[in-house]
Amino acid sequence: MNARRALSVAIAVLLLAPVARSGHELPVYPSYYPHEIEIAAMAPEQAAELMRAGKLHAYVGSAPTFAAAPGDTIGTAESLGAFVVVRLNPESAHAKDDASACAAAGAIVRDMAGRAGSSGLLLHPYPVTPFHGDYLVHADRAEAARQKILGGGPAALPGSLKVRVGSALARNLVRQDWLSDGAWDAAVEEVSAAGLVADATVALNGWLGPRWARSGWFHAYRLLGGSTSDAARNQEIDSSVARLQTVDYASNVERLNLERDLVGLLVSGCRTMIAGYTVKREYFNAEFSAGIENISFDALEGFGTPMFLRTVKLKDFPWNGWLQLGLDARPVAAWNPIGGFTDAFGRLMWFAIADPAAIPSPYEATWTLNRVSEVEASPKR
Repeated sequence: MNARRALSVAIAVLLLAPVARSGHELPVYPSYYPHEIEIAAMAPEQAAELMRAGKLHAYVGSAPTFAAAPGDTIGTAESLGAFVVVRLNPESAHAKDDASACAAAGAIVRDMAGRAGSSGLLLHPYPVTPFHGDYLVHADRAEAARQKILGGGPAALPGSLKVRVGSALARNLVRQDWLSDGAWDAAVEEVSAAGLVADATVALNGWLGPRWARSGWFHAYRLLGGSTSDAARNQEIDSSVARLQTVDYASNVERLNLERDLVGLLVSGCRTMIAGYTVKREYFNAEFSAGIENISFDALEGFGTPMFLRTVKLKDFPWNGWLQLGLDARPVAAWNPIGGFTDAFGRLMWFAIADPAAIPSPYEATWTLNRVSEVEASPKR
């Protein structure tokens, strides 16, 4: 009797159940997120060897050193590398007034422009670049700044000019008779774009921010703020920054004009001048079975972003699997979510284990939801 009743219930359930069709795999994967992520600090030479052997999926932060051309099985992702900045020595005679400061800094940048193509520098004497999500707001002014440098002609400098360099790129950009390891009138430096973003970003209790950390105007402020000795101009700059951070504007039009005016104030001086930027290329294994695909990366930070870890998919697994990453910097910061995870290794590890509600959007200055949300179509379908 009990067996007959159980059979009747089973038949009733089958009659009420909807028709289901099966295939070889799910039409939508629940997640591409690997169930194990290994992050190892290693030299560029070791990264290239492991990537060719199919034992490393991506190298985060810089380019591995390949003995020969990487080939079709190695893919690349390009992001903003570094700003190249010319800073005048406040004690130099060339920085005694605005006219001489602009003549000196302009001459250095103009001379560097002739070496830009072979060195990797993209001449762009404006702090908001095409890699920034809000570049279109500044595109006309960026082009005007570029034309001003190119059309200025050679500048006559009083006496010899001594330039200090801080990297191999800077040394290749500056003419030999200007180079100095001692006293200096100007310094040519590289400022990492990813570092600039990371230093301004706070990760706390599932929150990444602040919201302006990815904006071009804020990077301009980080690069050029405080470079002028004009008290009135500094006060106006600080007031504009405060308005943008506290949403003290009536409309988006007012906000965009405020951002343009702020950057205009920042580039109006010459004691610190942006010469241009470099492009960072990060490499990943694209081989059919041992590689990765569905890769999303950030225009400002490359692979060092939550978006990369949330989207990358291993080719030999429908989902999950073992993701192996190399990093060009050893861990040096404390490992805790309050005052630590401030170096490249710690941030990447925190991105792997944390679960923020919103993460940086790949190609914008804004943020995107970390997980799927139900959005109602308008009009309803």
